[in-house]
Amino acid sequence: MSRATAAETGALRRVVREGLPFLRARRRVLARLTAWSLLEFGQTFVTGFAVARALDDGFLADAPTTGLVWLAVAAVAVVPALFAARGVFGGLADLVEPLRDGLVRRAVARALGTGLTRATTATTRSVSQVTHQSEIARDGWAGLVLATRGFVFTSAGALSGMATLSPRLLVVVLPPLVLGTALFLATLIPMGARQRAYLDLDETFAEHAGQAAGALRDIAAAGAAGPLGERTRDLTEQQTRASRSLARWSAVRVIALAVGERAPVVLLLAAAPWLLRNGVSTGALVGAFAYLTTALAPALNALLNALGAAGGRLVVVLDRFTGPAPLPPEPDPARTHRPAPAAGAGAELRAVTFAYGPHARPVLDRLDLVLEPGDHLAVVGPSGSGKSTLAAVLAGVSAPTAGEVRWLGRPAARWEPTDVRTLLPQQPYVFTGTLRDNLRYLKPAASHAEVAAAVAAIGLDALAARLGGLDEPFDPRRLSRGECQLVALGRAHVAAAPLLILDEATSHLDPAAEARAETALTARGATTVVIAHRLTSARRARRVLVMDGTRTDCGTPDDLLLRSPLFRELAGHWAAAPDGRPVDLDPPPGA
Repeated sequence: MSRATAAETGALRRVVREGLPFLRARRRVLARLTAWSLLEFGQTFVTGFAVARALDDGFLADAPTTGLVWLAVAAVAVVPALFAARGVFGGLADLVEPLRDGLVRRAVARALGTGLTRATTATTRSVSQVTHQSEIARDGWAGLVLATRGFVFTSAGALSGMATLSPRLLVVVLPPLVLGTALFLATLIPMGARQRAYLDLDETFAEHAGQAAGALRDIAAAGAAGPLGERTRDLTEQQTRASRSLARWSAVRVIALAVGERAPVVLLLAAAPWLLRNGVSTGALVGAFAYLTTALAPALNALLNALGAAGGRLVVVLDRFTGPAPLPPEPDPARTHRPAPAAGAGAELRAVTFAYGPHARPVLDRLDLVLEPGDHLAVVGPSGSGKSTLAAVLAGVSAPTAGEVRWLGRPAARWEPTDVRTLLPQQPYVFTGTLRDNLRYLKPAASHAEVAAAVAAIGLDALAARLGGLDEPFDPRRLSRGECQLVALGRAHVAAAPLLILDEATSHLDPAAEARAETALTARGATTVVIAHRLTSARRARRVLVMDGTRTDCGTPDDLLLRSPLFRELAGHWAAAPDGRPVDLDPPPGA
C-alpha cells in the first residue's frame, strides 16, 4: 500500500470512528427517514410488477381492461411516493443540519482552545472551516444520504419485484450489478489518494513558480538557471505522473459504472430467449426491463456519482475536523476567586504609554490619570488625538506599551474585565431576539424590575412599544443607529458595572436623549468616562480631559475654558454647530 493510499485509509477510519456516535445519537431520525423511504420501496416494487401483470394478465391475454387497471395501479403508486418526498427531506434536514452545527462548534472550540493554550500566528483556517468547509461537508453529506437512501430502497424494491416475477431474473441481473458496484467502491480510496497527491503537487509547483518569478534577477545573477530548470522539470514530471495515474483510475471508474449500470440490461437482452424457454413470461421480462431502466440503473448511477464526486471530498473535509479540540488553560486563581475591591481609585493609569508599533509615534505618552469611585470624566480633543485609544486602554481592550492600568485599586489583569467595566462603542452590537434579551446581554440573571428600571431611565419606552413589547422578537435591521445606541445604553444600565466607558456611544442621539441617558447612567454611581462630542456633554462632567496628541490637560469645564485654548476652540465649534449636533473636528490651526 502506497503512503498516499495509507493516508487516505487512515482518514476514512478517523471519519467513520467519529461519525458512528453521531449516527447512533440520531436513531429516531434514521428510523423516520426509513419509514418514509418504505413508500419509495413500495412504489418501485408495484411499478414493475404492475407492468408485468398488465401484459401477462391483460393485453397478452386479450383482456385490455385488466391491463389498463394494472397500469392505473402503477400510476396511482406514484402518489404516496410524492407525499413521502416531504417527509424524506424533513428527516434529511434533521440529519444534515446538526452535522454542520457540530462542525462549526468544533471549529470554534478548536480555534479558541488553540488560542488560549499557545501563542500562534493567526490564520484563516478556522474561518474557512466555519464557513466554506462546513458548507462543503453539509452539502456532501446531504447528497450522499439522499443517494444512498434512494439506492437502498429503490434497489430493494426492484430486486424484490424481480424475485417475485421470477428468481431466474436475479441470476442474470445480480452478477454484473454486484461486480460493477464492488469495482467502483474499490476505486474510492486509491482515487482519493491520487486526487490528494495531484493537488499537493499542483500547490507545490505553483509555490515554486511564484518564488522563481519573483527571483528571476537573482537567479540570472547567480547563474542558477540550470538547477532551477532541473527542479522545474522534476516537479512537472511528478505532476504529469500523478495526472496519468489519476486518469487511469478514472478509466477504471468509468468501466465500473458501465458494468454496474449498462451490463445488466445488455445481459438481460442476451438471456431473453433462455429465460423465455425456462418459464419466464413476457410480462415478467418486460417488468424486469422496467425495473432496470426506470429504477435500478438511475439509482445506481446517482449513488456512484455521489460517492465519486462528494464522497472523497467529504472524507477529506471531515478529516480536518477530527480529533479533540485543545482544552483551555486552567483558570487563573486570581480571576476565579475575585479579589475584593481594595481601597483606592475607581480606575487609574500610571505612566501609561501606547503606540501601534515598536517604532511608531506614541499615541499616549506616560499618561497619569486617577478616577475616583463615582467620578465623571469627559474626554475631548480633535479627530485623531487618541480619545478612542485611551478608551480602549482604560477598558483593557488594548494593552499599554508601558505603564499600568488599575481598576478598583488593583491591576486590571487581576480582574475578569466584564465584571468590572462596560465599554460601549459607537456602533453597538444588537442581536436578533427580544428587547429584554438584548438588555440582559451583559447580565443574564437581571430581574424584570432591573430591566424595567433601565427602560424607564434611558427612555426606551417608545422603542419597546414600537417593537411590540420587551418580549417580542425583532430584527436589528429595523432599528436606526440611534435606537441601537439606546439599546446599548439600556444594557449598560442593567449591567451596572463599577466602571463605564462611553466611546462615542451617544453620537447618534439628539441632545435631550443624550442628556437623559448620561444622567441616568451616572446616577448609578459608576466611574464614568465619556468621549464627548458636544459641549453640553462635557459641561455635565465633573472633570474634562483635553487631548491634543500626547499633550493633555485635565480640569473642570470652567477652569479649562479659562486656561486651555484648545478647549475654547472646541467649545466654539460645538456652539456654532446647528442644533448642537456633534462635530468631528480636525486639529485647529496652531493647536
